[in-house]
Amino acid sequence: MKDKTFTFTSESVTEGHPDKVCDQISDGILDEILKYDVEKGLSPYRLKASDRRGSRVACESFVSTGLVLIGGEITTEAYIDFQNVVRKVVKEIGYTDPNLGFEYKSLCLLNAINEQSPDIAQGVDSGGAGDQGLMIGYACRETEELMPLPIALAHKLAIRLAQVRKTGRLSYLKPDGKSQVTVNYVNGKPASILTVVISSQHDESIVDSKTHNVTDEAKEEIIKEVIQPVVPAELLGSKTRYLINPTGRFVVGGPQSDTGVTGRKIIVDTYGGMASHGGGAFSGKDPSKVDRSACYAARYIAKNVVAAGLADKCTIQIAYAIGIKDPLNVMVYSNGTSVIPDEEIEKIISEGDIFDLHPAGIVKMLDLWKPIYRKTASYGHFGRDIFPWEKTDKAGILKEKAGKLGA
Repeated sequence: MKDKTFTFTSESVTEGHPDKVCDQISDGILDEILKYDVEKGLSPYRLKASDRRGSRVACESFVSTGLVLIGGEITTEAYIDFQNVVRKVVKEIGYTDPNLGFEYKSLCLLNAINEQSPDIAQGVDSGGAGDQGLMIGYACRETEELMPLPIALAHKLAIRLAQVRKTGRLSYLKPDGKSQVTVNYVNGKPASILTVVISSQHDESIVDSKTHNVTDEAKEEIIKEVIQPVVPAELLGSKTRYLINPTGRFVVGGPQSDTGVTGRKIIVDTYGGMASHGGGAFSGKDPSKVDRSACYAARYIAKNVVAAGLADKCTIQIAYAIGIKDPLNVMVYSNGTSVIPDEEIEKIISEGDIFDLHPAGIVKMLDLWKPIYRKTASYGHFGRDIFPWEKTDKAGILKEKAGKLGA
């Protein structure tokens, strides 16, 4: 896509979207368990005889009208009050009104959690990968956070929707919502915004009594309060289309209108479709699972490669086999934008003295055995500097090593 003129679309969803409710419940449970492990000094692995192994968590959630079902495999020493965790998450998202058909006080919680299989545990305890699979990381120069512009803007719009709802600025908005942005690229670079879509759940106060649709005044207010503060003015123009609740109304929403499942928004979670995806979801999985941790490591590497000036775009693929410590494959693809051959960047990465890609090494390198995951469960796992895999602290040494290769 280096010199091509094209358009590209990415979407995001708010924290009140049913799938994101599930992601936050699953990661909220994970965080409660990791709090215990950190307090007790439990280790993710049994690499030494003195190590007390920490928890293993793979928690899935399902929501529908008035219902939350949690299941999966959890092995832990901690006592977790699942009722309290789930209701707290749902309350903080904003489902506090019984009229929404899903409300933190009255919801029914079903628990179907089991322990992790010992067959998997024996391979993970010694530092091996918890499953086979391929993990993808990506970075590019389109934004300050080195993310693709369409997904970066879609996330910021979704965040803004939540802000104006929670502060009461647009008090008629409710928790469920979506954003979508179409960007026009010229010579491979963002040139303008073609379409911005906002679909946000709302109450009846902005519905026209004759048309039964959202009023034009409310649509203009959403453009003014949500879109204009987020999208750079220089990318907007006379050809930009604004589609605000394009069905006309969105009163019934959230789990009342659609079921939610953990891990169903993997493209929203990553790069908005601009990069490949290995297929594994993140939320509800503890960081011993490479589905999660190795994707974070791949993003960390890709971002540092771009920050070092070695490429304008960088895709990293890492592959693992269950129970095996060493990655089976490390691949670098720069789409023709690198200053040295991709194979040379691969060599630098694979040497192991900059990035430790053993599963246990990733957890240590990025300090992942901490209760930080609920924050990842909405508005994307990448592009926000509050997470350790967003650091660019390896850019200098990458640049130095690449310089020596070119000497």
